[in-house]
Parts: sequence; C-alpha cells; structure tokens
Amino acid sequence: MRLASIEGLGSLTIGRLARETGISKSGVFAHFRSKDRLQHETIAAAEAVFTREVVEPGLAAGQGLAQVEGLCEAYLSYLERGVFPGGCFFAQLLAEFDAPEGSIHDAVAVGQRGWTGMLEGAIVTAQQRGELDADVDPAQLAFELQAAIELASYLSTLHRDTALVERGRTAVRSALDRAATS
Repeated sequence: MRLASIEGLGSLTIGRLARETGISKSGVFAHFRSKDRLQHETIAAAEAVFTREVVEPGLAAGQGLAQVEGLCEAYLSYLERGVFPGGCFFAQLLAEFDAPEGSIHDAVAVGQRGWTGMLEGAIVTAQQRGELDADVDPAQLAFELQAAIELASYLSTLHRDTALVERGRTAVRSALDRAATS
C-alpha cells in the first residue's frame, strides 16, 4: 500500500514487491498468483485502513451534520497524519485509473460511489434534522466537500506541506455554512 500510494498501483508487481520485501519472487507469486490479484488485495487492504482511519471515526461523530463534519474531518486528519506516504491512497488510485478500463477501474469506481453515497446520506439526514437547508442538492454538496478534501490531499502531497490541509478545512466549513439553514 505504501509503495502504491507513492508510485501508483500500476507499479506494484510481483517482482517489485519481492524486491521491496526481500521475499523471493516465487514466494510472492505463490501467495498472490497474479499481478491483478496483488493489486486487488492491495486495494482491499487500503480500504480496511481507510475504514479504520476515516469511515469509523466519521460515522462515530453522530448523526446528520455532525456526521458530515466528522467524515470530512477524519479524512483531513488522515492526510495530516500521513497514514500513507503518498497522500490519500484512493486519491492516487482515482487519478491513475479514472480512464483505463478493467477490473481495477471498476473497483475504484465502486469505492468512489460508496464514499460519495456515505456523504450524501449524511447530508440528507442533516436536512431531515433541519441542520442543512432542504433546498440544497445533496449530490452537489457532497461533490463540493469532496473537491475540497481531495484538493487538500493533492496539494499537501505535492508541496509536502500538511498545512495546506487547513485550506481544505476552510473550504469544507464554507460549503457547510452556505448550506446551513437560515
């Protein structure tokens, strides 16, 4: 996961993993059997980390607006803490596999839809609780929140400056303030 977060999942091969870990190529092959399986298992392992570091703390924040804020804050904290050396594993994956067709692309698309759906669901709950304006389009607000936190990921990684994550926080707060009930 660490290697793929920096160099991309496409660079992760049986041979490369063998060199990085000091395990024989045949030993790595015996476990994974193919590059495709290695890559899918790497995504699954990264999903477990993302769930532990972002989803679980975000969902634990409460219902409605607290959950929207909690999910965004957990993501931004995950960036600041450098859970993956290349920034968000999934931001890297999305950039790498947005256009190519295949099973990795499909897995990335499913994961991205799941994250978006989680944010949208929390936004709808916040609207139902009267915490966000009922006229706000949940899909649009989720898009704006993701734009802020993903750009924070890209720029803080590019410039190796976690202080840029604060810009993401400011953008999240601004979007939520605009969506708040009067």
